Amino acid sequence: MTDTGERRSEPDFRSLEQAAEWFAILNDDSVSVTEREAWQNWLHASPLHRRAWGYVETVGRRFGRLREEDPAGRSVRTLDTVRGQRLSRRQAIKNLALLAGAAGLGWVGWQRTPLPEIARRWRADYRTAVGEVRQELLADGTRLWLNTNSAVNVDYDSDQRRLTLVAGEVLVATAHDPRARPLRVFTEDGAMQALGTRFTVRRTDGHTDLAVSEGAVRVSPLSGVPPVRVAAGEGTRFTADQVAPPRPADPAGEAWSQGLLLADERPLDELVAELSRYRHGHLGVDPEIADLNVMGAYPLQDTDRALAMLERALPVTVRRILPWWVTVSVRRL
Repeated sequence: MTDTGERRSEPDFRSLEQAAEWFAILNDDSVSVTEREAWQNWLHASPLHRRAWGYVETVGRRFGRLREEDPAGRSVRTLDTVRGQRLSRRQAIKNLALLAGAAGLGWVGWQRTPLPEIARRWRADYRTAVGEVRQELLADGTRLWLNTNSAVNVDYDSDQRRLTLVAGEVLVATAHDPRARPLRVFTEDGAMQALGTRFTVRRTDGHTDLAVSEGAVRVSPLSGVPPVRVAAGEGTRFTADQVAPPRPADPAGEAWSQGLLLADERPLDELVAELSRYRHGHLGVDPEIADLNVMGAYPLQDTDRALAMLERALPVTVRRILPWWVTVSVRRL
């Protein structure tokens, strides 16, 4: 699972879980003819099954890139060991989970990102990988914090200080400029001019989210509609055509810059969706428990630890069908 738009495009939860389990079975070299026939029967039983299988195959093919991107061969040898033995499902899944930790799964593209966007990210002046948070000090003293899987271009000239958020999320703490050049942040939806400010900008799912913690920001959508001033403690969402009325900003919205995800009565599915931005592969939630409220501080640098914390705090269990397919499900007694 990645952002909200992609989650809406996924097949239904039950079909996805079944497809992932079949993928695990079929990728064992000792899979039987009977198991293959059972999979075929399942696949043709419903269009939902075929759609789910296609989704899991897409993610699974990316896992195959380990053979090309692990020159030491450590991950491939681990995978071959798992496939070369006739293990119980439980032991095979355990070994594959160890493989995920050893390999790091460090390549671009798990999240079905279009190739042109991947290229723009790699060409950016500053960028982060999935799960990485970085701080940068610019020439004028302005500080940037780039969130996971983000990219920013910087272009200072005699007239303005221009930042372009190519992808992801950035926290900006502006510095005083002796030359009085305005600092503007651009996204595909428009421009934001800082007015002595500390603020975050996030571009996702066809819109831009802004949250201001100090000073103010003037938002000017690309279409030329009248700009909107957003004050400290406020936030807004805008597109190229319109700006939503300012609303109170989440006071914990900058916690990611300190490596934390803070939750105060936050629905479980929202929290897991946010965690999924910091790891590769699929991270899903059983709809039966999606509305559980969550509280606490969760580490973004170790999402497996965050998931273990959820298991201790809530009546849930974390299922790892494959190293890149993890589900938070209801705990059965």
